[in-house]
Amino acid sequence: MNSLLTKIITRTILRDKKSTDGDHEYSDFILAKGFRELKINVVRLFKDFILVSLGIASAAFGLESFLIPNSFIDGGATGISLLITKITGVPLYILLVVINVPFVFLGYIVIGRQFAIKTALAIAGLAVCVAFVHFPEVTNDNLLVAVFGGFFLGAGIGLSVRGGAVIDGTEVLAIFLSRKFGTTIGDVIIMINIVIFLAAAYFLSIETALYSMITYLAASKTLDFVIEGIDEYTGVTIISLHSEEIREMIINEMGRGVTVYKGKRGYGKSGATGEFDIIYTVITRLELNKLNTEILTIDPNSFVVMSSVKDTKGGMIKKRSLKH
Repeated sequence: MNSLLTKIITRTILRDKKSTDGDHEYSDFILAKGFRELKINVVRLFKDFILVSLGIASAAFGLESFLIPNSFIDGGATGISLLITKITGVPLYILLVVINVPFVFLGYIVIGRQFAIKTALAIAGLAVCVAFVHFPEVTNDNLLVAVFGGFFLGAGIGLSVRGGAVIDGTEVLAIFLSRKFGTTIGDVIIMINIVIFLAAAYFLSIETALYSMITYLAASKTLDFVIEGIDEYTGVTIISLHSEEIREMIINEMGRGVTVYKGKRGYGKSGATGEFDIIYTVITRLELNKLNTEILTIDPNSFVVMSSVKDTKGGMIKKRSLKH
């Protein structure tokens, strides 16, 4: 292995790991594992950089081409920055940094150093983009501004989250407060945004506040779509006396993988027991109807439990085409 590459691996990946013989010499196997880990980290950092950069560009486009020219605001820290800019005239790029600084420190405490560094760089990148990259105004139609401004802003926030950072620190505050007071993250975000939109109605106008609420809704829906992806997965647990037939059907006819584990059934006062196989699989919503039909054909008395799955990693579901 190249001596320079070996130094990089030993000073980064293997820095906190001891060699097997107690000195600083590592075996070829350990170095190979370190190289693989280094490769994975570099690829991940590159993907994160691309996602955050696209997020910054999308958010800046939504701000400059839609929201800022029409005096609309959004929720969260970005909405606070837009509102203060409209009232005081302080440049938006300054407020984006100043208002998010406390959230960066809070993110360091609540989530970790790597997240805080990525978030600080993402927010700084957005501020620089807003300050020096100027996008043209697209439309003056209030409804189009509210919908598409929110769309591009939400897409930008979502892409940044996929890259391991945020360009709006409100969610960090929501996580902190939810842990401290036992409330849900959604409740905290709603309360923050209620205050923001009430302030917008007072300082700007009720009409602007109402349109800004549409902007926030469009942004939040787009954010969910970008984070959760276009596919919607369903985890299916199947309890049946004909588990072997169902397992073969899922593998051979639907082309999906299964997990089989042992279980015992019990019902009524006597609690009838007996071991049998429980099948678990993950499918897309497009395959749900076919799976239900096939299970009904094999065993009408089977017990099927379905639960929503936001995303999957590994396995067969993203590697094989749908079969109908």
